[in-house]
Amino acid sequence: MDPIIVGIIGTVAAFLLLFLGMPIALALMLTGFLGIWHLASLNAAYPVAARSIYAVTSQYAYMVIPLFLLMGAFASSSGLIENLYRSFDKWLRKFPGGLGAATIAACAGFAAVSGSAVATAAAMGTIAYPEMKKFNYSPRLATGTIAAGGTLGFLIPPSIGFVVYGMLVEQSIGKLLIAGILPGLALAATFIAIIVIQVKLNPSLAPVSPETVSWREKLVALKGVWEILAVFLVVTGGIYLGWFSPTEAGATGATLLFFVALFKRKLNFNNLFKGMQEAIRVSVMVLFLVAGASVFSYFLALSTIPAQLANWVVGLEVSRYVVLAIILIVYFFLGCFIDAVSMMVLTLPVIFPLVLRLGFDPIFFGVVCVLMMQVGLITPPMGLNLYTIAGSAKDVPLEDIFAGTLPFVIPIMVIVVLITIFPEIALYLPERMFR
Repeated sequence: MDPIIVGIIGTVAAFLLLFLGMPIALALMLTGFLGIWHLASLNAAYPVAARSIYAVTSQYAYMVIPLFLLMGAFASSSGLIENLYRSFDKWLRKFPGGLGAATIAACAGFAAVSGSAVATAAAMGTIAYPEMKKFNYSPRLATGTIAAGGTLGFLIPPSIGFVVYGMLVEQSIGKLLIAGILPGLALAATFIAIIVIQVKLNPSLAPVSPETVSWREKLVALKGVWEILAVFLVVTGGIYLGWFSPTEAGATGATLLFFVALFKRKLNFNNLFKGMQEAIRVSVMVLFLVAGASVFSYFLALSTIPAQLANWVVGLEVSRYVVLAIILIVYFFLGCFIDAVSMMVLTLPVIFPLVLRLGFDPIFFGVVCVLMMQVGLITPPMGLNLYTIAGSAKDVPLEDIFAGTLPFVIPIMVIVVLITIFPEIALYLPERMFR
């Protein structure tokens, strides 16, 4: 049978197994193993599966995943996220939608020490939503703001999204993490702009707080920012300056936040156990997804589908930006039904060779890819952040949470367009770092 036909059958079979409820890692590994067996031999398939699992689980560099997750767990348990929110609240309260703006700023700050979008949304949901509810903010605006702000944890370093992308396409994780800084800050600013615009158009969404804040209180509140800022500068600045690798940066950040939690007497056995348990759970899930994707990628390479697809698209007389737009549209719709990491695992083996043939920078595409994954975190019916916020705001109907997040899709798409037009937004810092 023609290898391309075998590849198509294998891809359809993988999606059928997913539809039937098989875990993604196992579905990819099984179809990849059977495909290699058919196209080569059983003796060729066995070593590929074994080597893929060993290569992924034994890589020292992949220790960065649990370390980044532990950073977030220690920061949350030590009360830093609450201090951060209170600090930004003092400064932004009098803005239109001030509490929403403070929530976005706090999400960006927490994202700087946590690699997880869901963890960022969960942490802010328990702190920001009750505060916005107290001041009669619209439930839609409140929940939409928190869900959207949580997605910054997937973009601002340390970011699990960039780690997974780097693992799958064999790109520098350090470059990718640094590339997320400017787009992350730009997206946070655009989120705040969307909140201000909504409140300007409909002031009833966010009544102005009657409480006044003196300059003295504002200056005193800044002490709630310095700890997270210091850890972020050590971790990201250390990578940027070449003092240590991303894995060493994660270890440094986790150790610093561990001692901060101990010093504040906020760390107990329960918090420590939960943080380590979550780090292990997510790390094992991601590593097995990558191992499954590796086997499946080898099968696709044997089928020649990625190479043939790349040659066909390059031969079309259309702009490469038209092809990029089609890829982004596909990602947009896939994000409605598949979680972010799984989407990368399923699509990059086919799409990444095409992106390279079209001449796009892999670091640039990594930032665009992660941004599109962010859209999937807040679009129904499968957006993980939506259900995370639903657990915190039990009095808000799920359809209101869905409606509240939709305006925040616009800023993400705006940033994607801007980065496509001006790739320097994503590439400036990595190029300076490694030139």
